[in-house]
Amino acid sequence: MKKGTRVSSVSLKLFENTAPDCPILIAGATASGKSALAMDIATRFGGRIINADALQVYEGWRILTARPTPQEEARVAHCLYGHVDFEATYSVGAWLRDLAPLLRQGPRPIIVGGTGLYFRALTEGLADIPSVPAETRAEADQISHAALLDALQRHDPAICTRIDTQNRARVQRWCGRCGGPRATYPAADTPAPLFATGSSAGDQDHGRARLAQ
Repeated sequence: MKKGTRVSSVSLKLFENTAPDCPILIAGATASGKSALAMDIATRFGGRIINADALQVYEGWRILTARPTPQEEARVAHCLYGHVDFEATYSVGAWLRDLAPLLRQGPRPIIVGGTGLYFRALTEGLADIPSVPAETRAEADQISHAALLDALQRHDPAICTRIDTQNRARVQRWCGRCGGPRATYPAADTPAPLFATGSSAGDQDHGRARLAQ
């Protein structure tokens, strides 16, 4: 199946009895047919497609990130695609802020993408943690990975068992949050999620079949 090809009627039957104002979340691996399914749902049942892919938010990366084509965007309303300058800094928190008004008003949201962190923040909530000041980032950039890791291990060894310590960006991020690791912020400070999901397993067979092609 090529990009944009219609999905099977079996997939669409799952949504025939879905309330017209009920949000639909479509997540999965690359090439699993997420965008085609979202297009068919929007065309048949109504709604607007909202991006949940961390790369497709950037402008000028349409081909590289397999963003919907201009023709597809003209057929069905699409939001949060290519709306960020490709040199700008963008985070999951910024995505949630951009998403919130789209959930409160307008057509049924069909949220589709492959960035698991976006879906996790949407359905589980995201702690409101202050951003790292630019001067702190610049100072940390001058420190070696080994030194950052040593500082984090001394400050909070528990977090070192939960993150990829070979990933400099993650080590630096945890070290730089307001002078200490993010683990110091209590879980109780996490606000309620914008959208709490049910326990539906979704159309897993459709995704498996699409990946096999």
